[in-house]
Amino acid sequence: MKVLFLILSLCLGDVQSSSSQSEVTDFESLPAVQWKFRTNAPILASPFIHGNLAYVGSGDSVLYALDIETGKSRWTFRIQGPILSTVCIGGDQLFLLAGDGSCYSLDKNSGKMLWRFKTRGEKVYQYYGYADYHHSSPVLYKSIVYFGSGDGNVYALKSNNGKVLWSFKTGDVVHSSPVVGNDKLFIGSFDGHVYALDCQSGALVWKFKSVGHRFFPKGEMQGSPVTANGLVYIGSRDYNLYAIDAEKGYCHWNKQFPKGWAMALSVRDTVLYVGTSDDDLMIAMDGRSGAELWRTDMKFNMFGTCTFTSSMMYFGTLLGKIHGLDLQTGAIRWTFNTDGYNEHHSKYFPSESVIVKNDFYASLSWPDGYITALHELGAIFSKPAISENLIIVSSTDGTVYCLRK
Repeated sequence: MKVLFLILSLCLGDVQSSSSQSEVTDFESLPAVQWKFRTNAPILASPFIHGNLAYVGSGDSVLYALDIETGKSRWTFRIQGPILSTVCIGGDQLFLLAGDGSCYSLDKNSGKMLWRFKTRGEKVYQYYGYADYHHSSPVLYKSIVYFGSGDGNVYALKSNNGKVLWSFKTGDVVHSSPVVGNDKLFIGSFDGHVYALDCQSGALVWKFKSVGHRFFPKGEMQGSPVTANGLVYIGSRDYNLYAIDAEKGYCHWNKQFPKGWAMALSVRDTVLYVGTSDDDLMIAMDGRSGAELWRTDMKFNMFGTCTFTSSMMYFGTLLGKIHGLDLQTGAIRWTFNTDGYNEHHSKYFPSESVIVKNDFYASLSWPDGYITALHELGAIFSKPAISENLIIVSSTDGTVYCLRK
C-alpha cells in the first residue's frame, strides 16, 4: 500500500510532503481560517507543503514560500510569465516549470536559483484556449526531472545541473502532468495521444489515441494521468475517461460524460475519484471495472484534484467553494466559501441555494465574461494541500487560504 501511495503522490507532485496523508486525521467539521495571503493576480497553481513552508505560484509571476503557521512570506522568486503549475522538491532543490517557458531549480530554503533550462517556448493551446488552464507540473524520479511543454515536447533533465537527458516530440502542446510507474513515464498531449515513454531513454513504449468528439475531433488529452490497478486513467476533451493498460497501451474501459470533461482525477486504493466539468459531479468508481460506487452533485465545474485523509476527501469547485466529503458515501460534511464567492455570488446567482448554470452562462460574454466571473467568484482550480491540522488552498480571487482544524 505504501509503495502504491508513493507512485500516486509522484503523479500529483507531492511525494516529498512533510507528513503522509494517510497519517493525518480527518477534518470532520468546517475548519476555521488560520490566515490568508493575498497575491496580485488569480492563482490556478496548487500549493505544495514541505516542512514548515507552503510553496505556491501565482498569475502575478511570483513563486511564494509561505510560513504555514503564520502565512508570512519567507522568500519570493519572480519570473517573466504566469505560474500555472505546481512545484516539486527533492532534497534541498525545488523544481518549478514557469510560464516563461523555463524549468528552474531553486534552493528550497532561500529561493536562490541553482540552474535554469529554457524550452523552445510556452504557449496556450490554440483551440478553446481560454480553457487551457494549467501547465505541466514537474515530477522528480530517480534524480531526473520530467515535464511537458507548450513547445510540444516532453523533457527529462538531470536534477543536479538541468542538462537534457532526452526529449520526446509529440504532435501538439503538452500541458498534462506526467506520472511514473514501473520505470515508464505516462503523459497526455493535445494531439489526442497518451504516451508511455521509457524513463531512462525516452523511447516510445506505446501510444494510445482518443476517440474524438464532434466538438473536439482531435480528442485532446488535456487531463493529467493517474495510475493504479495496472491501469493509466486520463480524461480527454472528447468527453471520455479512459482506463488504459499500463503495460500494453490498450483500453480496458472508458466512460463517456454527457455534458463535458472528466479531467480532475484522484485515486486511493482501488477507487478512482472523478471530478467533472459541466456534469458537475464528483463520482467514486471501482478503478478496475469502471463501475460507479456513488455520485454527488456539486452544482458546478471541477478542475482541481482531491486530497485525502483517513475517511474524507477535500477539493474545490469553480464556484469558489471548498468541500469536505465522506469517502464511503460521498456525503458533503462541510463547505467553505472563498472571499470571492462571498463578495460576488449575488451578482451572478439569485441566492445562496439557487445555482442555475444555464442562466449564469447566458448572462456572460464569452469567453472574457466567463473568465472574469470565475476570477471574481474565487474559483478553485487547485488541489488542497494538508499538513497535520492545516488545509492550504489557492483561489482565483488571488488569495491563499489556510484553514485550521
